[in-house]
Amino acid sequence: MDTTPDSSLLRLPRLFVQICALNEEETIGQVIRSIPRVIPGLQSVSVIVVDDGSTDHTVEEAIGAGADCIVRHVGNKGLARSFQDGLDACLEQGADIIVNIDADGQYRGEDIPILIEPILRGRADVVIGDRQVGGLEHFSPTKRLLQKLGSWMVQQASGISIPDAVSGFRAYSREAALRLFVTGQFSYTVQTLIQSGKLGLAVASVPITAHHTPRPSRLHRGMLHFISQQALILLRTYVAYEPVKMFGALAAPFLLIGTILLIRLLLRFAEQGWQLPGNVQSLIVGSISLAIGLLLLITGIIADRVRETRWLLEEILYRVRRQAASIPHDVLNGCRGT
Repeated sequence: MDTTPDSSLLRLPRLFVQICALNEEETIGQVIRSIPRVIPGLQSVSVIVVDDGSTDHTVEEAIGAGADCIVRHVGNKGLARSFQDGLDACLEQGADIIVNIDADGQYRGEDIPILIEPILRGRADVVIGDRQVGGLEHFSPTKRLLQKLGSWMVQQASGISIPDAVSGFRAYSREAALRLFVTGQFSYTVQTLIQSGKLGLAVASVPITAHHTPRPSRLHRGMLHFISQQALILLRTYVAYEPVKMFGALAAPFLLIGTILLIRLLLRFAEQGWQLPGNVQSLIVGSISLAIGLLLLITGIIADRVRETRWLLEEILYRVRRQAASIPHDVLNGCRGT
């Protein structure tokens, strides 16, 4: 066990606000200026912008508004990659708390003190800003219903009760940021929530204010595309952490049907003096169904072995990232323009 005193306990925490941006020249300046630079209980507040290959004046506007650090992508890498690169940059610069806020002005920088309060009080590792979509006039009834359904599905998969699972306004403790790692390309919201639940991180939710953003989303090509991508992420992440449950659920109906048909066939075989004219269909369907169920179950068992390897790799990654983040860095030194 590491008994070295944690220097972060001897000083006030440092907050880093990360903003992932793609062609947001019209709004990013206002978002940065809305972020309070002095918050009670914090040593400092810094802003990191992850420019995901913008072709407009997003970077210039961000610097002009007071961004402390610019992490630049050559070409568009996607929101998930930008989010992960932002986390890594914040950790490398010595962040104790990391807040993620959108560049389109949907969320208010003034709500950051409310968002980080559960972390400062030691009651949460991750805090999600609840937009309270039921009261948002710019959300259609269909969108509200889909949001509630999606949050319920994420709750079932993660074991965490969060009313607004896809909210991008979030706060992470240093420990949570070190533990979480996004592997997809589309978005981070669903994957990191399921990861948080499976890793045993304490997750809280606080009500925040959300503004209407009339411009088209930079993330998806419509509601159907958004739903399908988030559903795929949910499925892949859940299977990665709960393969036996997933494949067991898929195998159960096949095993049940196969077992019933073969038992029925055996009983008829006994009733007819151990002769079985006909009933070939039941024999074929029952055998195939039982074979499919057993194959799915075996796949789940093999995937569970892979899951154990994943746990070991995640622990190794966590320790490597923690060691790298503990190396002293000159805060924000040489960050702009990387």
